[in-house]
This record gives sequence, structure tokens and C-alpha cells, in this order.
Amino acid sequence: MTMARFLHSSPATVLVAIGLVAVVMGTFLRPPAEAARAFFVFGDSLVDNDLPHYGIDYSTDRPNGRFSNGFIIPDFITIGFGVDVAVPTGQKLLVGASFASAGIGILNHTGTQFMNILRMHTQFQYFEEYQKRVNTLVGSERTQQLVNQALVLITVGGNDFVNNYFLVPYSARSHQFAIPNYVKFLISEYWKLLGLGARRVLVMGTGPMGCAPAELALRGKEGQCAPELQEAALLFNPQLTQMLQGLNQECGSPVFIAANTDLMHRDFISNPQAYEFVTSEVACCGQGPYNGIGLCTIASNLCLDRDQYAFWDPFHPSQKANRLIVQSIMKGSAEYMYPPQHHIGP
Repeated sequence: MTMARFLHSSPATVLVAIGLVAVVMGTFLRPPAEAARAFFVFGDSLVDNDLPHYGIDYSTDRPNGRFSNGFIIPDFITIGFGVDVAVPTGQKLLVGASFASAGIGILNHTGTQFMNILRMHTQFQYFEEYQKRVNTLVGSERTQQLVNQALVLITVGGNDFVNNYFLVPYSARSHQFAIPNYVKFLISEYWKLLGLGARRVLVMGTGPMGCAPAELALRGKEGQCAPELQEAALLFNPQLTQMLQGLNQECGSPVFIAANTDLMHRDFISNPQAYEFVTSEVACCGQGPYNGIGLCTIASNLCLDRDQYAFWDPFHPSQKANRLIVQSIMKGSAEYMYPPQHHIGP
């Protein structure tokens, strides 16, 4: 598959697409001292190009490849840099790209119910192809500099629970592992993935998975978050931070930055009114209890004011919730980030 075809593929029948996000802080045609930082995204990014309502509040007013009503987390990170989002083609390849694919997990067999998803190892293979293309533009030394100085965002892990361990009752993984042992297994497999050559890698944990409208509809009782998924998140996120601490010790510098997105979500889930949400239980767009069934489609209930909802669809945060998460990341407080007060900007 060519790079251009890879970047734009989007089968309408599956929950997968490739999101295109890039930091446009200028170009790497500037002298090295003034060069901008590139931005690369890997993981289970919230993307789809073909569903009605998705991206309804995005500036282009058309489907745009994001699982939200508008901007998603990588978009707000680039906005935090004071720039716009752009498609990486030609010289703009030098400012970064997203290789993320919806439905994937840490484990290769996570998301097997979806077609054509780009698993983590495939995303990293495409990143190698990307570097070869950049090498033809600017040479190997500049390419290595670009990667070393880049900011990398990785978000993966939630699907290993939602679309694997808890996908069906008595799944193969739940027979093989109790939740605590499964979390340890995931962390050990995650460790093996992280070796991109970048010197600034922002790693996001899972949100409070049991509180998503889909899980309230399927597993919650009387509006309470699903306890098994909450236990999984409470085990996974601290161990992820510990693993990144260990990698930083091996590197001898704080290469990896952990974002406690579970706690960031919990802030507005536990007290939505404090953030001017009407609800954190009911999705803006969906069907059934809590609008937690299926995807957001033309047949779904669609709220009028998306800013009043913490969740856009049964699983994914609204644009406003994504903005709040990135604001917490940018502040870099010890409550939400490790190491705290660590600069991720350009």
C-alpha cells in the first residue's frame, strides 16, 4: 500500500480510519535552531470518515475522520501550540502525521471483529516507511533529527478490555487471566512496543471505562459505573505509569510522560455540573438506555447542544471534554502528569 493510499483509506463498513493530524509550526526548511517540533500520533485514535454527525461541530462542517462531534485530543494539542491542523503531504510530511487506527489494542488479537485495522506493530511499520519518505526529502541526518525532536502521542489499552477481555461473557482471555494478572500481561506487552527513537513521548492511560454510556447501558446497575471495568482502569493506569518510570530510568532521562486521563475523566464524570455539563451519563448521540447502544448514525438521537454532554457517543468524549483533558495535560500538574510540570510544547 502506498503512503498516500494508507493515509486516506477509510472503509465505511468498519470502525477504522486513519486520522491525519500534524503540527504546522513552520517548516523544517528553517535553520536547525529554529526548527519546529514534529508531532506523531499512534494508537486507537478516535477516527472515522463516513458516519453522519461525526465532526458536526468541526470547522469544515463535514465528516472529518474523528470520533467526536469536533476536535479530538491531538487537535487540541496542536491548537495549544498555537497552530492549525494540516494534512501531511509533500513538505508537510516534515511536521508529522497520525498512524492511529480505531479498534486496535496492545495485543495483536484485540479488535479481531473489525476488518482492516492497523495494529500497533503495523502502525510502527508505516512509521518506518514514513521516515524513508522523509529521508528522500531531507536526508538521513535531518530525518533522525526530526524523529529525535518530535513529540509522540500514544493512546492504547482501552480496547484490550472493552473489545477483548470484556467483549463477551467468559471470553478466552477472562478464562486465561484474572483481571489483575491480565493487566500485568498487558503492561509487559506494552513495554515491548515502546522504542520509537523519539525523546518526548506522551502516553495516555485509559479513561474510566466502566462509566462510558455504552457500559452503563450494558453492565451498569441503576446508573452506576460497571465495577469490573472500573477495577481494570484502576489497576492499569498506575502500572502504566510505573512502567514508564522504569523506561525513563533505562533511558537516563524523562523521555516518557504519563498522562492520568482516568483521573481527568473522573473529574467531570463525578461532578459534571462543575464543568457546565448537563450530564456525564447520557451520550449526546446514540440509541437505547443512556444513548449507549450502537454508534452515532442518522437513526440515532442527537442532542442539540453538544457542549452540555461529556460523551459524544457511547464510548467517546465530546469536543468540550477533549478540550478539558488537553488543558489538564498542558498544565502538567503532579495530580495528572508524571513527571509533573514537564514541557511538551514546541
